[in-house]
Amino acid sequence: MISVLLADDQALVRAGFRALLDAEPDIEVVGEAGDGLAAVQLAGQTRPDVVLMDIRMPGVDGLEATRRIVADPGLAGTKVVILTTFELDEYVFEALRTGAAGFLVKDTEPVELLRGVRAVAAGDALLSPSVTRRVIGEFAAPGGARTRPAAVPRGLDQLTDREREVLVLVAEGLSNDEIAARLVISPATAKTHVSRTMVKMGARDRAQLVVHAYEAGLIRPGWLA
Repeated sequence: MISVLLADDQALVRAGFRALLDAEPDIEVVGEAGDGLAAVQLAGQTRPDVVLMDIRMPGVDGLEATRRIVADPGLAGTKVVILTTFELDEYVFEALRTGAAGFLVKDTEPVELLRGVRAVAAGDALLSPSVTRRVIGEFAAPGGARTRPAAVPRGLDQLTDREREVLVLVAEGLSNDEIAARLVISPATAKTHVSRTMVKMGARDRAQLVVHAYEAGLIRPGWLA
């Protein structure tokens, strides 16, 4: 059973998500929070598999709540999915850097929401990496909301040549099977390379690997359209 915590300051939005999720035999909503502080507290109490976190809430917002949840060793198995009204929300990139597993726009089709919850609970990429890259592209573009960080991501110098190659392919949006086909290796080997790259770079998931690739300067602007 996949346990989900809902965090949104709009009761109607929470009710809609709860009705959709609770109707599924393999998903259970274990709590609702109307602000970030309550979300952090409930996450500690219920230890959900997935937190659907609204990024804009009064008091402690979704960004800070995500930061606190990700930093809690007791919640290492909890994945945070950012909910936003717009794909290019100014805080989404920072949330991904903080450790969010990905994001969904609130008008996502129900079937896509359910697929996303199941995917992230299983440890897979929640959303199409191309969407994540589009967000990063917004902040990487000249005059955008962000500029490339000066610091080299932790663990980059520990990667083998093959792992660097895999990191770039993950950033391009390729799945493990597609990486395997590109490099002419087995899917199991591709998965192993991705996992080792995540460990060395301290990434919680593929979305954060994309962020690290951007920070390392491995994503060229032409890839981000």
